[in-house]
Amino acid sequence: MDSQESRSSRASDSPGDTMNDVYAAWHEMLESEGAGLAARVAELEVRCSRQAEELLCLRSTLADALRRLNVLEGRTPATTTSTQRNGAYTGSTGGTPTRELRIRQSAYREPAKRSSSYGSSASSLPQRRGPQHQSTGSLQSDSPASSSSLSPAPSPSPRATPAPHHVPQVSQPYRSRNSSTSSNQSPSPGVSLTKRWNSTGDFNTQGLLPNASTHTCQYNEEDGSMRMYIRGRPVVLYGPSDHDTLDPAKVAPPPQSKLKLEWVYGYRGKDCRSNLYLLPTGEIVYFVAAVVVLFNVDEQCQRHYTGHTDDVKCIAIHPNKMIIASGQCAGHDRMDARPHIRVWNSVSLATLAVLGSGHIERAVACLTFSRADGGSLLAAVDEGPDHTISVWEWQRPDKGHCVAETKCSVDTVVAAEFHPLDRNQIVTCGKGHIAFWTLDASNVLYKRMGIFETRDKPKYVTCLGFNHNGDVISGDSNGNLIVWGRGTNTIQKMVRGVHSGSVFSVCSLKEGAVVSGGGKDGRLVLFDADLQPTATENVIEGHYGGVRVIAEGRGSQLFIGTTKNCILHGDMELGFLPAVLGHVDEVWGLAANPTLPQFVSGCWDSLLQLWDPLSHSTVWSKDIGERAQSCAWSSDGSVIAVGCVSGKWLVFDPVSREMVAHHVDGVEPIQTIQYSPDNKYVAIGSRDNFIYIYQVDDNCSRYSRLGKCLGHSSFITHLDWSEDSQYIRSNSGDYELLYWNATTCRQITSPTSMRDVVWASNNCPITFQTIGVWPENADGTDINTCTRSHDNRLAATGDDFGKVKLFAYPVTQPKSLCHQYGGHSSHVTCVRFLLDDSRLVTAGGLDTSLMQWVVE
Repeated sequence: MDSQESRSSRASDSPGDTMNDVYAAWHEMLESEGAGLAARVAELEVRCSRQAEELLCLRSTLADALRRLNVLEGRTPATTTSTQRNGAYTGSTGGTPTRELRIRQSAYREPAKRSSSYGSSASSLPQRRGPQHQSTGSLQSDSPASSSSLSPAPSPSPRATPAPHHVPQVSQPYRSRNSSTSSNQSPSPGVSLTKRWNSTGDFNTQGLLPNASTHTCQYNEEDGSMRMYIRGRPVVLYGPSDHDTLDPAKVAPPPQSKLKLEWVYGYRGKDCRSNLYLLPTGEIVYFVAAVVVLFNVDEQCQRHYTGHTDDVKCIAIHPNKMIIASGQCAGHDRMDARPHIRVWNSVSLATLAVLGSGHIERAVACLTFSRADGGSLLAAVDEGPDHTISVWEWQRPDKGHCVAETKCSVDTVVAAEFHPLDRNQIVTCGKGHIAFWTLDASNVLYKRMGIFETRDKPKYVTCLGFNHNGDVISGDSNGNLIVWGRGTNTIQKMVRGVHSGSVFSVCSLKEGAVVSGGGKDGRLVLFDADLQPTATENVIEGHYGGVRVIAEGRGSQLFIGTTKNCILHGDMELGFLPAVLGHVDEVWGLAANPTLPQFVSGCWDSLLQLWDPLSHSTVWSKDIGERAQSCAWSSDGSVIAVGCVSGKWLVFDPVSREMVAHHVDGVEPIQTIQYSPDNKYVAIGSRDNFIYIYQVDDNCSRYSRLGKCLGHSSFITHLDWSEDSQYIRSNSGDYELLYWNATTCRQITSPTSMRDVVWASNNCPITFQTIGVWPENADGTDINTCTRSHDNRLAATGDDFGKVKLFAYPVTQPKSLCHQYGGHSSHVTCVRFLLDDSRLVTAGGLDTSLMQWVVE
């Protein structure tokens, strides 16, 4: 009876159990289908994103091809939009280089210092020769705040294209600090955009810069002297006996020649991040000083965006790969050089929008375009104390509209990125934090802080990236890589100890792999899509610095920006070679070879570098073990003399790179050094107020001191030799002009007796022939450098405000018009004409750049 009841009970329970089993099976099936569906959706998102990128690449490549065709045909590029040079965006937008490797010892040193030597020998690796391209002269696309040039084959001079007609310009509400320059001014409505000559000094009648009303000048007709005042101190300058009477009220015209920015040497990787990208046109885009450079490594061609008025600190690339945003710091002028963001077209180099002037306090630290919605938003982080994050609708006609703004962090912010798949999601990171931001429908920014385990919290989160699933990958100062799950603020995965030191860059490749770069160890480590090591690594040579940024190139190629201001290119298997070499510290020394088209630069980073201005390449680079302050070639070009900060001056053979002489004169910096025209003497101007004179023998390899010139009451700044090598004139820090007998080292106290002496150079800015280079109320230290062309037609100066000025020589009129050029963001420390006067080379001091200008 009991067994029958138990059987009936089991029979009554079996239908419910069956239904439960069915429901469980359904749930399991739904879960598996849901997981599979989510994976397929994620895969489709990635595939759609890749296809959209391919279409945009094709579009931008086509636009670049059209631009090149227009350049070849000499026509105006077609434009379907209306852009405003210095205002708002009002419409829609549609061979191997010749280089030389640095030869230095392989031992890796800290990024802030170069290695102490290049190895025991002075030899270098052979140059890799490839097809060279002739310069297009001064032709550029659309914007006067831009320039382009191609690397010519070594030849006496490149072709120059005829100058086009200027287009009338209208004033704009925003005006850059280069007010005298053509900094992205907009043509009036209805006037088509035309190709323009670059140069910040492309002056029309309204654009000429008078140095006018310079210091109150008084001309004495009786003795032919001009009395000028520098900082209230009178300076009497005597003109040649046969000089015509001067009228100080007259205005001297500017020179017919102008300058065109041809090439920029250098890269800012020492202290800036996320500053290197590859465009679909094959150009890499990066910045140095106040110039954004677009450089095609294969074709050895550069173009330049020069709309900025001071240091560029960051750039961002629009999802369409054609539009670029760049942010700058505050400049010298409070109004005209306020920190701001410029959005511009990388094909035409036309400015589309200027944002943030008045909003940004100190400098733009980070920029990022929205990616999931096609780039309609632009986020920026201020370098000010509150590190404010702001989001802009940059295409709004009213110079862009700030839709959201809030305090980002009390600590330093080093990177910001929009999420590539999730709309309105932003990630920022910096000192001790990573933050996940959401911009809601009411344009309010909400922040969630990333949650670290206490023992794993790094001092800095240094870089950001995204994998193919949309997860965030961060690198930190502990050398770890962390994966943050998509849509969360928690750690999903951590890979410890990838690098010994900070991870400075994380790059997600198109195939899904991830490459990380170490700022201290210089290693590049390749991971698969799941962040599993692939055993593929590479180490860049220590003398190039650590890895600052990694950019994906074509195929398996990578571009590496380094902490010692170099850009390398290559792949993980074959290694990396330099594409861009630069200095790391203040550049003061600059001298042109008197016999060959070459120039040499010396820097506080102890590097002495010889450059070929025709192939735009480094011939050699040598660590001299001393901070270089000044440079000079012997008159026959057989040796290079380098004055150092320590008071030493060294002489090198430019062929073997061996040091042939070594001397010490005092402990103060050697401010200037010059050989006499007959090569029998060399004059050393020191900061200790003395000029040391040496006799030169044995083909410039033996030096005997004749004496020192005493008489200046301040440090020596500049000096010149007479053409007969008998006399020297010198300027000092207290605005003196003194004359010396070189053989006796005695001062010539009668300046009138020197009025008819012919001088071999005009490096002294305080002379009768350079009265007009001094602006009104100038501090005597404002003009750092002066030079004269070899044909005595032009004079060029560099000043404390980053400006290069071109005058007609001699500049004897106090009111003299000039052409003024921007590009440098620090004091211009030296300017020199090359041998044939076809080019001018300028050194930018603290901005570490060298710029090469074509004289047109």
